[in-house]
Amino acid sequence: MALKESEAIVLRTYPLREADLLVTLFTRLEGKVRGVARSAMKSRRRFGGALEPLTYVRVYYEDRERQELARLDSCEVLESPLAFEVSYARAVALGHLAELLDELLPDREANDDAFRLALAVLAGLRGADIWMPITYFELWMTRLMGYLPELSECIVCGRMLNGSRAFFHALSDGLLCTDDKRLASSEISAESRTLAGQMLRAPVESFAVTPGRKAQAADLRKFLLQALQRHLEKKLVTAAMLEKISG
Repeated sequence: MALKESEAIVLRTYPLREADLLVTLFTRLEGKVRGVARSAMKSRRRFGGALEPLTYVRVYYEDRERQELARLDSCEVLESPLAFEVSYARAVALGHLAELLDELLPDREANDDAFRLALAVLAGLRGADIWMPITYFELWMTRLMGYLPELSECIVCGRMLNGSRAFFHALSDGLLCTDDKRLASSEISAESRTLAGQMLRAPVESFAVTPGRKAQAADLRKFLLQALQRHLEKKLVTAAMLEKISG
Protein backbone atom coordinates (compact mmCIF):
# COMPACT_ATOMS: atom_id res chain seq x y z
CA MET A 1 0.00 0.00 0.00
CA ALA A 2 1.30 3.47 -0.93
CA LEU A 3 2.49 5.81 1.80
CA LYS A 4 0.19 8.66 2.80
CA GLU A 5 1.66 12.10 3.37
CA SER A 6 0.17 14.82 5.56
CA GLU A 7 0.90 17.77 7.78
CA ALA A 8 0.22 16.76 11.36
CA ILE A 9 0.47 17.79 15.00
CA VAL A 10 1.79 15.22 17.43
CA LEU A 11 -0.64 14.88 20.33
CA ARG A 12 0.64 12.01 22.48
CA THR A 13 3.25 9.26 22.52
CA TYR A 14 3.48 6.13 24.63
CA PRO A 15 6.27 3.52 24.86
CA LEU A 16 5.33 0.29 23.15
CA ARG A 17 7.51 -2.77 23.51
CA GLU A 18 11.27 -2.31 23.67
CA ALA A 19 11.92 0.56 21.25
CA ASP A 20 8.58 1.36 19.56
CA LEU A 21 6.25 4.28 20.24
CA LEU A 22 2.48 4.40 20.03
CA VAL A 23 1.73 7.84 18.56
CA THR A 24 -1.49 9.86 18.30
CA LEU A 25 -1.37 12.42 15.49
CA PHE A 26 -3.82 15.09 14.40
CA THR A 27 -3.32 14.98 10.65
CA ARG A 28 -4.64 17.49 8.18
CA LEU A 29 -5.48 14.71 5.73
CA GLU A 30 -7.50 12.36 7.90
CA GLY A 31 -7.95 13.94 11.31
CA LYS A 32 -6.82 11.95 14.34
CA VAL A 33 -4.68 8.95 13.43
CA ARG A 34 -3.09 6.45 15.80
CA GLY A 35 0.00 4.62 14.65
CA VAL A 36 3.13 2.77 15.64
CA ALA A 37 6.60 4.21 15.07
CA ARG A 38 8.85 1.17 14.91
CA SER A 39 12.20 1.53 16.69
CA ALA A 40 11.45 5.24 17.22
CA MET A 41 13.46 5.34 20.42
CA LYS A 42 16.50 4.13 18.48
CA SER A 43 16.13 5.66 15.02
CA ARG A 44 17.34 9.26 14.86
CA ARG A 45 17.27 9.20 11.07
CA ARG A 46 13.54 8.58 10.60
CA PHE A 47 12.11 10.35 13.62
CA GLY A 48 14.71 12.31 15.57
CA GLY A 49 12.86 14.83 17.77
CA ALA A 50 9.80 14.84 15.52
CA LEU A 51 7.61 12.89 17.91
CA GLU A 52 7.71 15.35 20.81
CA PRO A 53 4.13 16.38 21.74
CA LEU A 54 2.79 19.43 19.87
CA THR A 55 5.48 19.25 17.21
CA TYR A 56 4.18 20.32 13.80
CA VAL A 57 5.41 17.73 11.32
CA ARG A 58 5.07 16.28 7.87
CA VAL A 59 4.33 12.62 8.43
CA TYR A 60 4.51 9.63 6.09
CA TYR A 61 2.44 6.61 7.08
CA GLU A 62 0.51 3.66 5.74
CA ASP A 63 -2.55 1.70 6.75
CA ARG A 64 -2.36 -2.06 6.72
CA GLU A 65 -5.28 -4.32 6.01
CA ARG A 66 -7.15 -5.54 9.11
CA GLN A 67 -4.89 -3.50 11.42
CA GLU A 68 -6.31 -0.65 13.50
CA LEU A 69 -2.99 1.17 13.92
CA ALA A 70 -1.16 2.83 11.05
CA ARG A 71 2.55 2.27 10.50
CA LEU A 72 4.54 5.50 10.73
CA ASP A 73 7.36 5.50 8.21
CA SER A 74 9.03 8.85 8.98
CA CYS A 75 8.43 12.41 10.18
CA GLU A 76 9.91 15.74 9.13
CA VAL A 77 9.83 18.57 11.68
CA LEU A 78 8.14 21.71 10.37
CA GLU A 79 8.10 23.53 13.70
CA SER A 80 8.91 22.42 17.22
CA PRO A 81 7.67 23.94 20.49
CA LEU A 82 11.14 23.19 21.84
CA ALA A 83 12.52 25.92 19.58
CA PHE A 84 11.18 28.41 22.14
CA GLU A 85 11.59 28.59 25.89
CA VAL A 86 9.33 26.08 27.60
CA SER A 87 8.41 27.24 31.09
CA TYR A 88 6.25 25.07 33.32
CA ALA A 89 3.19 27.22 32.56
CA ARG A 90 3.77 26.97 28.83
CA ALA A 91 4.31 23.20 29.07
CA VAL A 92 0.96 22.81 30.86
CA ALA A 93 -0.73 25.05 28.28
CA LEU A 94 0.67 22.95 25.44
CA GLY A 95 -0.47 19.81 27.21
CA HIS A 96 -3.95 21.33 27.55
CA LEU A 97 -4.17 21.88 23.80
CA ALA A 98 -3.08 18.29 23.17
CA GLU A 99 -5.54 16.85 25.66
CA LEU A 100 -8.47 18.84 24.26
CA LEU A 101 -7.69 17.84 20.68
CA ASP A 102 -7.23 14.19 21.62
CA GLU A 103 -10.42 14.01 23.70
CA LEU A 104 -12.69 16.06 21.43
CA LEU A 105 -11.75 14.91 17.94
CA PRO A 106 -13.05 11.61 16.55
CA ASP A 107 -10.68 9.22 14.82
CA ARG A 108 -10.17 9.51 11.06
CA GLU A 109 -12.35 12.58 10.54
CA ALA A 110 -10.61 15.54 8.90
CA ASN A 111 -11.26 18.93 10.51
CA ASP A 112 -9.34 21.69 8.78
CA ASP A 113 -10.88 24.43 10.94
CA ALA A 114 -9.59 22.75 14.10
CA PHE A 115 -6.21 22.12 12.48
CA ARG A 116 -5.76 25.77 11.49
CA LEU A 117 -6.96 26.86 14.94
CA ALA A 118 -4.39 24.62 16.64
CA LEU A 119 -1.54 25.98 14.52
CA ALA A 120 -2.58 29.58 15.18
CA VAL A 121 -2.81 29.07 18.94
CA LEU A 122 0.51 27.20 19.03
CA ALA A 123 2.05 30.28 17.44
CA GLY A 124 0.28 32.44 20.04
CA LEU A 125 1.83 30.38 22.83
CA ARG A 126 5.39 31.26 21.86
CA GLY A 127 5.34 34.27 24.18
CA ALA A 128 5.15 34.56 27.95
CA ASP A 129 1.36 34.84 28.18
CA ILE A 130 -0.67 31.64 28.11
CA TRP A 131 -4.09 32.85 29.24
CA MET A 132 -5.36 34.67 26.17
CA PRO A 133 -4.33 31.88 23.75
CA ILE A 134 -5.88 29.25 26.03
CA THR A 135 -9.11 31.23 26.34
CA TYR A 136 -9.24 31.63 22.56
CA PHE A 137 -8.61 27.94 21.97
CA GLU A 138 -11.21 26.75 24.48
CA LEU A 139 -13.80 29.15 23.06
CA TRP A 140 -13.27 28.12 19.46
CA MET A 141 -13.08 24.39 20.20
CA THR A 142 -16.36 24.68 22.10
CA ARG A 143 -17.86 26.38 19.07
CA LEU A 144 -16.39 23.98 16.49
CA MET A 145 -17.69 20.98 18.45
CA GLY A 146 -21.17 22.53 18.49
CA TYR A 147 -21.26 23.02 22.27
CA LEU A 148 -21.24 26.83 22.44
CA PRO A 149 -24.65 28.32 23.31
CA GLU A 150 -25.92 31.79 22.48
CA LEU A 151 -24.15 34.14 24.89
CA SER A 152 -26.63 37.02 24.68
CA GLU A 153 -29.84 35.38 25.93
CA CYS A 154 -31.14 33.33 28.84
CA ILE A 155 -31.48 29.66 27.95
CA VAL A 156 -34.64 29.36 30.09
CA CYS A 157 -36.78 32.42 29.30
CA GLY A 158 -35.04 33.82 26.22
CA ARG A 159 -34.50 37.23 27.81
CA MET A 160 -31.66 39.24 26.25
CA LEU A 161 -28.69 39.48 28.58
CA ASN A 162 -27.01 42.49 27.00
CA GLY A 163 -26.43 45.03 29.75
CA SER A 164 -27.64 42.68 32.49
CA ARG A 165 -26.09 40.07 34.76
CA ALA A 166 -25.63 36.51 33.49
CA PHE A 167 -24.96 33.22 35.25
CA PHE A 168 -24.02 29.64 34.38
CA HIS A 169 -24.30 26.27 36.09
CA ALA A 170 -22.36 23.04 35.68
CA LEU A 171 -25.55 21.21 34.67
CA SER A 172 -26.95 23.85 32.29
CA ASP A 173 -26.13 24.18 28.60
CA GLY A 174 -26.30 27.97 28.40
CA LEU A 175 -26.42 31.24 30.31
CA LEU A 176 -29.13 32.17 32.81
CA CYS A 177 -30.65 35.50 33.79
CA THR A 178 -30.97 36.68 37.40
CA ASP A 179 -34.50 35.30 37.72
CA ASP A 180 -33.68 31.85 36.30
CA LYS A 181 -30.25 31.22 37.81
CA ARG A 182 -29.89 27.96 39.68
CA LEU A 183 -28.54 27.34 43.15
CA ALA A 184 -24.71 27.34 43.14
CA SER A 185 -24.56 29.19 39.80
CA SER A 186 -21.48 31.23 38.88
CA GLU A 187 -21.58 34.67 37.33
CA ILE A 188 -19.93 35.52 34.03
CA SER A 189 -19.08 39.19 33.65
CA ALA A 190 -20.18 41.46 30.84
CA GLU A 191 -16.48 42.06 30.08
CA SER A 192 -15.88 38.35 29.55
CA ARG A 193 -18.93 38.02 27.31
CA THR A 194 -17.70 40.99 25.27
CA LEU A 195 -14.25 39.40 25.00
CA ALA A 196 -15.82 36.16 23.77
CA GLY A 197 -17.67 38.06 21.06
CA GLN A 198 -14.44 39.77 19.99
CA MET A 199 -12.57 36.45 19.90
CA LEU A 200 -15.20 34.94 17.64
CA ARG A 201 -14.61 37.75 15.14
CA ALA A 202 -10.82 38.19 15.20
CA PRO A 203 -7.67 36.02 14.90
CA VAL A 204 -5.78 34.93 18.01
CA GLU A 205 -2.85 37.22 17.25
CA SER A 206 -5.16 40.20 17.83
CA PHE A 207 -5.15 39.37 21.53
CA ALA A 208 -1.41 38.82 21.93
CA VAL A 209 -0.68 42.55 21.96
CA THR A 210 -2.33 42.92 25.37
CA PRO A 211 -1.16 39.90 27.40
CA GLY A 212 -3.69 38.80 29.98
CA ARG A 213 -3.41 37.66 33.55
CA LYS A 214 -4.97 34.51 34.95
CA ALA A 215 -7.81 36.48 36.54
CA GLN A 216 -8.81 38.02 33.21
CA ALA A 217 -11.67 36.02 31.65
CA ALA A 218 -11.28 33.30 34.31
CA ASP A 219 -15.07 33.12 34.50
CA LEU A 220 -15.27 32.60 30.73
CA ARG A 221 -12.74 29.75 30.88
CA LYS A 222 -14.65 28.16 33.76
CA PHE A 223 -17.86 28.34 31.72
CA LEU A 224 -16.18 26.83 28.64
CA LEU A 225 -14.46 24.04 30.57
CA GLN A 226 -17.73 23.11 32.26
CA ALA A 227 -19.38 22.85 28.84
CA LEU A 228 -16.54 20.77 27.39
CA GLN A 229 -16.28 18.43 30.36
CA ARG A 230 -20.05 17.99 30.51
CA HIS A 231 -20.08 16.75 26.91
CA LEU A 232 -16.95 14.65 27.38
CA GLU A 233 -18.39 13.24 30.61
CA LYS A 234 -14.97 13.39 32.24
CA LYS A 235 -12.60 15.81 33.93
CA LEU A 236 -9.64 17.13 31.96
CA VAL A 237 -6.34 16.42 33.70
CA THR A 238 -4.68 19.58 32.41
CA ALA A 239 -7.57 21.77 33.59
CA ALA A 240 -6.66 20.98 37.19
CA MET A 241 -2.99 21.64 36.42
CA LEU A 242 -3.81 25.05 34.92
CA GLU A 243 -5.82 25.96 37.99
CA LYS A 244 -2.69 25.58 40.15
CA ILE A 245 -0.63 27.99 38.04
CA SER A 246 -0.31 31.48 39.44
CA GLY A 247 -0.09 34.57 37.27
